[in-house]
Amino acid sequence: MRLPQPGYPATRYGVAPLIDLTSRAERQRLSASALKAFFKIVDRWSIRDEDARSLLGGVSNGPYYNWKKQPERLLDADMLTRISYLIGIFKALNILYGEKLADEWVRLPNSNRIFGGRTPLDYMMSGGVPAMQIVRRLLDARRGGV
Repeated sequence: MRLPQPGYPATRYGVAPLIDLTSRAERQRLSASALKAFFKIVDRWSIRDEDARSLLGGVSNGPYYNWKKQPERLLDADMLTRISYLIGIFKALNILYGEKLADEWVRLPNSNRIFGGRTPLDYMMSGGVPAMQIVRRLLDARRGGV
């Protein structure tokens, strides 16, 4: 007689399909809305343009200001990933804190050992995508999310 093997319990939540960022059509679909969201977040967080360009991976002045005026652009997978992390960070901050603190948090010195007294913004600018991922995971863990 064979006993049933334990497995993962069934979930009521569906598994969201991964978005294929190598697909030009998917990037085209997401790019304009991602840029619009990015510029709104940068405005809410009061981030200087120089720092915002750094968060995008070191975009030069010309393209940055063109994107600001006309966000209907095709972004590459790296830039969409960066913006995705920032949107997740923005969402988590607004769940955890009131609007004022949520908008200031990235610019405040942080005693968490991850940041070593620096601001989360400095940490993300110097560490790029891996640092953004760590900040996102930290905030998701604080709010009890996954």
